[in-house]
Amino acid sequence: MDFDIPGDLQQLLKDIDAFIEDEIRPLEREDDNIRFFDHRREYARTDWENGGVPRADWYALLRQMRDRADKAGFLRWALPKSLGGSGGSNLGMAVIREHLAHLGLGLHNDLQNESSIVGNFPTVLMVQNVGTDHQRTWCEPMITGDMRLAFGLTEPDHGSDATFLETTAYRDGDEWVINGRKRFNTGLDTATHDMIFARTSGNQGEANGITCFVVPTDTPGFNVDFMWYTFNMPSEHAELSLDNVRVSGPDCILGGEGKGLEMANMFVHENRIRQAASGVGAAQFCVDESVRYAQDRHVFGKPLWRNQAIQFPLAEMQTRCEMVRNLVYKTAWNLDRNHHMQVSDKVSMANYQANRLVCEAADLAIQVHGGIGYTRHKPFEHIYRHHRRYRITEGSEEIQIRRVAQRLFGVDLKRPNDPNVLDRSTTDAV
Repeated sequence: MDFDIPGDLQQLLKDIDAFIEDEIRPLEREDDNIRFFDHRREYARTDWENGGVPRADWYALLRQMRDRADKAGFLRWALPKSLGGSGGSNLGMAVIREHLAHLGLGLHNDLQNESSIVGNFPTVLMVQNVGTDHQRTWCEPMITGDMRLAFGLTEPDHGSDATFLETTAYRDGDEWVINGRKRFNTGLDTATHDMIFARTSGNQGEANGITCFVVPTDTPGFNVDFMWYTFNMPSEHAELSLDNVRVSGPDCILGGEGKGLEMANMFVHENRIRQAASGVGAAQFCVDESVRYAQDRHVFGKPLWRNQAIQFPLAEMQTRCEMVRNLVYKTAWNLDRNHHMQVSDKVSMANYQANRLVCEAADLAIQVHGGIGYTRHKPFEHIYRHHRRYRITEGSEEIQIRRVAQRLFGVDLKRPNDPNVLDRSTTDAV
């Protein structure tokens, strides 16, 4: 077995680092853009007078970063060549995402909006893979940001179990009529369209019969009621109500009638492994910063690191970083060689372990740094607040652990290639 990072990927990391220093760091420092990343970051980014959504000037800066990255050939790296990308692998994306997060906070890889010089485009891949010919024309404006698809799965009374949807849709002539509510519907502050998952047939609890509708956000009856204020502001997580929303035509459904849960699984598996990689990188950053501080800080007449109370927890955390890193890399490597449902348990392992890892690493970094670590002048509180959400979103860690247990105890293994059975994010308790 060869555990070396491929040579071309190592060179890509060097090219990325050079691009950051030449193009992104200067942009980050000009016109006081650093306000979005220093102790002022939460207030600089948040439009407090407009429901707590991200500010327009914050989005404008992210757009500049993406435009520069796209021009330099980095933004689309993971996308297929038909979309101007390099057909990058899951393993490559894991290595890149970890590397960027390990560099710490900055415009090169922002945590708040998952906005990076190497883009993560799960919805673009969904549309490219299963969309109609016309839907595939959306990919380019989705990449550039001129079109944005939000993601509406979670409901007020149904979170982890996506097979119990109270949002429904029925046919009325040539149209579909959608009624229901969505919660934490991410991206509705700027979205032009929303992916609405609704039950169109079957019974509650069944994986089949859920359809993914693509609904223009200016459709009558599509109501963004408010944005939730969250642990990590600003917020683009909306409470949505749908009151007799009407859509029609072949392009109003993504992936086929009744196959919406497969679309949801495709989305979360792309995100889970990449979030895991980012978690490892951010955790390693917390460890490295803590080691550096402990070497420089002197207490009671000696360097802080001389105390076993500092050495041992950091050594434990370093060991965990190494373990989870290898799990993430191996899982990403397997994703490149198998249908994503066949390794969904490994994706879950990597995801929930990495999410725990980074939260605990950030907490440890705060403790090692003492009072200064608790301030917003250090990045650890921001890292913690951001990554804490991933222990809930994209499938809570309890759902991830249950997924592992299902595979461990042989649940549904007689149908290993059925995407609607293996991981509903949602199946009955083991």
